[in-house]
Amino acid sequence: MKKLIIALMMGAVSNLALAGGVEDDPVLTKLIVDKLEYRNGEDSDHMLLIDADAWIGRDLHKLWLKTEVERVEAATEEAEVQLLYSRAISPFWDAQIGWRHDARPRPNRDWLALGVKGTAPYLIEMDAALFYGESGQLAARLDAEYEYMITQRLVLIPEIEMNFHSKNDEATGTGSGLSNIALGIRLGYEIKREFAPYLGINWAKKFGDTADFAEEEGESSDDVQFVAGVRFWF
Repeated sequence: MKKLIIALMMGAVSNLALAGGVEDDPVLTKLIVDKLEYRNGEDSDHMLLIDADAWIGRDLHKLWLKTEVERVEAATEEAEVQLLYSRAISPFWDAQIGWRHDARPRPNRDWLALGVKGTAPYLIEMDAALFYGESGQLAARLDAEYEYMITQRLVLIPEIEMNFHSKNDEATGTGSGLSNIALGIRLGYEIKREFAPYLGINWAKKFGDTADFAEEEGESSDDVQFVAGVRFWF
C-alpha cells in the first residue's frame, strides 16, 4: 500500500508542476490554524489541541498538508498527518487523494485517503473522507462546521466530527462501527478577519467497543470540555 501511495503522490506533484504556468494562474500558498486551543474537562485536564492545514498550488491543483495533535499533561496522546493531492471538481468542491499517517497512539498506522472538501448549501464547510488501512481496515470521517456572524466581528461556530471503522483495532483502542462523535460550539471575536481568539464548549463521546477499550484503560467515554483558543490564517 505504501508503494501505491508514493506513486499517487508523485503523480500529483507532476500534475501540479505542469498545471497552469500562466500569469493569471500563479502558485499560491496558505496556512490555516483552525484550532490552537486549551481544553479543560472532568476527564481531560490540561489538554492542548492543534488542528492546522496548509496548501500550495493553483486554482485547480493543490497539495494539502493536514495535521492534528492532542497533548495531555505534556504527553502526545494523538497525532495525525495527511498529505493530499487536491483537484477542483466544481466551483465549491475539491476531490482529494493521498496518505494519512497516525503517529499516536502506538502502534502507528498508515492509510490511503480519499475524500472531498468544500462548501455545502447554507455555507456549511464539509470535509468527508474514506481511509483504507492495513489488514483491510476501512474508516470514514465527516467534519462539518458553520460560521454565523452575530456582528461584523463576533462569530459563532458550531461544529461536528464523526468517525467510523469497519473493524476493531484493540491496539489503538478503536472499535468497529461509530467510534466517536465530537460536538463543539465556539464564540470568536475577529480582531481582524485573519485572527480570532475564542471561547467555547466541546462534548466528546466514544461508542461501542471504542468506549469499552477506553474504560478498560481507566478513561471516560464521555466528556464535556471548556475550551479557549485562537484561530488564524495567512
